[in-house]
Amino acid sequence: MESLFFHPKLVHVPMALAVLMPLIAGGLLLAWWRAWLPARAWIVALALQAVLIGSGVAALRSGEAEEDRVEPIVAETLIEKHEEAAEVFVGGSAAVFAVMALALALSSRRSPGLIAAATATVGTLVVFGLGVRTGQAGGELVYRHGAAQAYVAVPTAAAPGLAEKSPPRSARERDDD
Repeated sequence: MESLFFHPKLVHVPMALAVLMPLIAGGLLLAWWRAWLPARAWIVALALQAVLIGSGVAALRSGEAEEDRVEPIVAETLIEKHEEAAEVFVGGSAAVFAVMALALALSSRRSPGLIAAATATVGTLVVFGLGVRTGQAGGELVYRHGAAQAYVAVPTAAAPGLAEKSPPRSARERDDD
């Protein structure tokens, strides 16, 4: 059975959560500080951060599984740059999770809990930056270095022309639009 190409599908979950977590954690922190919600509402941030880590690990593993398929097209050093960025992203996400868990553990003591939650919220901004760096490296693999070519179907006798594509439009043709 042909690979299902999970990596391009999985990467969107941790990337989306990396974008949303500063907003979610910031909103929950504000609600906790202003007493609009009880401190235990912080568990929402903790749960979503756990999903970010789990989906990040899944994306990392799926990327490793598909690495051999892309290596003939893209230099290994470029793949390693993306992989290392992803490892730092997942590690940073885990560190923020630990601080979020500490905030929840300290929630019965208002000030220490809020300080830990504020620290974790700042950490979500760092994770966002790490996610941008990881996504940038992955995007370069696909759009600059042609990694997607590893997934272009090869025509067979049963399906001729399956991989045929239109030639790229020239700059002049694009200007005429």
